[in-house]
Amino acid sequence: MDNKRKKISVEGLEGKAINIDFTQAESGQRLDMALAGLIDGMSRSRVKTLILEGNLTQNGKTLKQPSRRVSEGDSFNFIIPITQSAIPQGQNIPLNILFEDEDLIVIDKPAGLVVHPAPGNPDRTLVNALISHCGESLKGIGGEARPGIVHRLDKNTSGAMVVAKTSLAHESLSKQFSDRSVDRAYRAIVFGSPKAATNEIKTLIGRSPNNRKKMAVVNRNGKTAITNYKIERVLGTSVPPFASVLICKLLTGRTHQIRVHLNYIGNSIIGDPLYFGGKKSFLKNKYNNTDFKKKSESLFVLKNFNRQALHAFQLGFKHPRFNKKLHFETKLPNDMENLINSLESF
Repeated sequence: MDNKRKKISVEGLEGKAINIDFTQAESGQRLDMALAGLIDGMSRSRVKTLILEGNLTQNGKTLKQPSRRVSEGDSFNFIIPITQSAIPQGQNIPLNILFEDEDLIVIDKPAGLVVHPAPGNPDRTLVNALISHCGESLKGIGGEARPGIVHRLDKNTSGAMVVAKTSLAHESLSKQFSDRSVDRAYRAIVFGSPKAATNEIKTLIGRSPNNRKKMAVVNRNGKTAITNYKIERVLGTSVPPFASVLICKLLTGRTHQIRVHLNYIGNSIIGDPLYFGGKKSFLKNKYNNTDFKKKSESLFVLKNFNRQALHAFQLGFKHPRFNKKLHFETKLPNDMENLINSLESF
């Protein structure tokens, strides 16, 4: 690169597009590396992320190829995004509070609520709601980005969660989750019914080699994951069963653990967008057209259930200050109750 070429300062340009023309000095370099070399104070990894997020255009078209090689004369418009505070702010979002004292708060999280800010969900999260409800004192408990959070539920999993309000509670609850002394039980509505009425699923879980958004059971380079389940209820009269309700208890807490494990044994959670994508073809193979017409109302509910049918209904732990065992149990949300009622017709 021509060392005499002056780097571009982005000061005062946030939210605006800057034009960048490449010369012979940059020719042959990766696009993200060449841009990072020309923009003052911006790393290649940051540039790569911004390209993948759609902040680079050429001739009016968005370009998401950070590894592309540049040529002399190439011209691009690069949007410098507005920097947002990494510290979450309070937002007035209703909470279903099961218990609260000076040390902790237990809530029944609805499906659709993200636990903490992350790329794609910068606000309107549980953390924003908690900061608004608890006040500024919650900020910094266990870290600025995820204050009070000692465990989490996926966005579209509902159920009981505990959040620390003090450093004492954060340390104690984090240790309880780490040493597996917290009682956690989930209800899952799944396709089919496992062969064994009760069983323990013990595998390694790691990032899927085929889809980086998914987790998977792996043979190596994963973490031990243990889920115990029992069949609580078989739904309908079909043979073999069309669906069933399982109670799952976690002995470990890996990302998407129950969803991955139930998919692994062949009983995917109904509505799971990541771990069961063949809902329509599954239904068509299961029933002929005459049966479809007879079950049209139930099928409508099933086809339109668009989140994993998973609810954390039990949560138990020791109070950090008083060392007293606390236990909470929540009822199934209406959408899951309605799904169960519909599946009874199969």
